[in-house]
Amino acid sequence: MSTALVTGASSGIGLEIARILARDHDVVLAARSVDKLEALAEELGNARVVAVDLSDPAGPRKLVAEVPTVDVLVNNAGFGDWGPFVDAPDAKLDEMIELNVGALTRLTHAYLPNMIERGSGRVMNVASTAAFQPGPLMAVYYATKAYVLSLTEALAEEARGSGVTVTALCPGPTASGFQSGATMEESRLVKGRKLPTAASVAAYGVKAMNRGDVVAVPGITNKVMAASIRFSPRPVVRRLVHRMQDTK
Repeated sequence: MSTALVTGASSGIGLEIARILARDHDVVLAARSVDKLEALAEELGNARVVAVDLSDPAGPRKLVAEVPTVDVLVNNAGFGDWGPFVDAPDAKLDEMIELNVGALTRLTHAYLPNMIERGSGRVMNVASTAAFQPGPLMAVYYATKAYVLSLTEALAEEARGSGVTVTALCPGPTASGFQSGATMEESRLVKGRKLPTAASVAAYGVKAMNRGDVVAVPGITNKVMAASIRFSPRPVVRRLVHRMQDTK
């Protein structure tokens, strides 16, 4: 059976993607939360746990050493933080950039060459609708997701015709635990809204990946928003996002 590696598999969208992929792959679950990963591995029955801190630059190397080749790579690990950029702790910014950008890049660079050589394989990078515009009050998070989207589109074009596909999943706000982790529950963007479930976003993402879609945006509202950004004046976009992110 082919092997799928899912980072950030201990909760939210990553956990739900792992559940779907386990139907027809052996799954490697990677994250820091060993207890949660082991519980999921027991549920799935055909999963292996690799406890690793991917916000540590040595983390991707450790993971690749333990899992040298995969057929499907899902780079889902990542986090956000809400608040003015000037108030953000240096350590948190470093960790976010390393996890959202550094680990994703290193893992893709490690696994993609073997996929190209074999002529088969799939990569899914979990970006966000945040990738389509700047995000005042979550400036670094939005910037990291813009990087993920840009990298994914470039690699998809490089891999075109090789038998390997590269997909960016760009969900909007999702009931995944992300908001509490980012301390943004009071933001207008999410407060009082009924958010799509992590399971529904994961199902959409896996289907898009299997079709070979390059950019996958779940939900009509999210699709319209992502498309409309291209035709909107940049100052208007910045101020609108700022207002939506704020709590006042």
